[in-house]
Amino acid sequence: METDTVRQAYTSVAKLYIEMFGTGQQVDTDDLVLIRRHLGSRPGRVLDLGCGPGHLTSYLCELGVDAMGIDLVPEFIAHARASHPGVEFHIGSMESLDVAEGSINGILAWYSLIHLPPPEFDGMLKEFRRVLGPAGRLVLGVFDADEVGAFDHKVLTAYRWPVDEISERLGRAGFREVERLRRPGTDEHRPLAVIAAIAV
Repeated sequence: METDTVRQAYTSVAKLYIEMFGTGQQVDTDDLVLIRRHLGSRPGRVLDLGCGPGHLTSYLCELGVDAMGIDLVPEFIAHARASHPGVEFHIGSMESLDVAEGSINGILAWYSLIHLPPPEFDGMLKEFRRVLGPAGRLVLGVFDADEVGAFDHKVLTAYRWPVDEISERLGRAGFREVERLRRPGTDEHRPLAVIAAIAV
C-alpha cells in the first residue's frame, strides 16, 4: 500500500470525512454491539488501527478499554485529540507497528484495510497476528462481494472481498473466525461485512 498516496487522499477530504463519519452516532448500533462484545472487555492494550477521527477509539475507552488510536492522517489525529481528551492517539502506519510481539490484546481495523491491494493483504494480517498475544481479538470491517475486486471509492481505489475468503486468509495467518455480520447493499451503501476473529 502506498501510504503517502493514502495519506494525501484522506488529507484532501479530512474535513468532509469527519463531518460524515466522525461520531459514534454515525455507526450502526449492531456494529457497536459487535465491537463491544469482542473488544469491550479486553484486558490490556487494544489498538484502533486507521482510527480516523477517533470516535471508535473513544467508544472503546468509554467501555473501560485501554485503547489507543493510530492513523496516517495528521488532520484526523489532531481532530481526535481535540475531540476526545484523555484518549491516546498517534500518527503512524499499521504496516509496521512499533509494538512488541504478542504485546497487544485486541485490534480494531474498521474498514481501514479497504485500500490495501490483495497481494498485500496476507502480510498485513500476519503483522496483526505478530503483535497480538494468545487469544487476542481482531475485529475487521470490509466491503462485501462475491469475488475480490477493485472499485472507485470516493477517496481512493478500494477493494471488495468475499467474506469466506477473508475467513480463509485469517486462518492462514493464525486466526480463527468467531463471528461475522453482513449487511446487504442499499441505494446509499455498498454491501458490508464485519468479521471477529481470535488469535490461535
